[in-house]
Amino acid sequence: MTDIIEKTTTVSSEGSDPVVMPSVVPSKDPTVVKQVEVKATSTQTARNMIYFVFGALEVLLAFRLVLKLLGASAGSAFVSLIYTLSGIFIYPFEGIFRRAYTQGVETTSVLEPATLVALLVYAVLAWGIVTFAQLISGKQETL
Repeated sequence: MTDIIEKTTTVSSEGSDPVVMPSVVPSKDPTVVKQVEVKATSTQTARNMIYFVFGALEVLLAFRLVLKLLGASAGSAFVSLIYTLSGIFIYPFEGIFRRAYTQGVETTSVLEPATLVALLVYAVLAWGIVTFAQLISGKQETL
């Protein structure tokens, strides 16, 4: 049985830069293949979890914003679920600005500035928490 090793070949055509292309050639020499597993540090894992949670919240708030702007019927189970879940997170920002209503033929479009403020505040909050976690970990990471 022949072993296979990887060899790199440089190919160049007239007027262009050389291109490095890998090629596989059979070999009679035994080759040891070592699989390297790269694991995230605990700080990286925490950062990814924080960004995931806040990202899901941002998506929920973005759905609310779009549904309100399009005048979606709150009678729909999906729309009602989105409004109920996201209402908890925009509550602290209610009353900062007034809502704007536009009456259409069949629907009423609502611009909720509280949702826009919540989107911004939660994004900055996620960034701040991740930055603080990296700061207290004391580890310098390369991304």
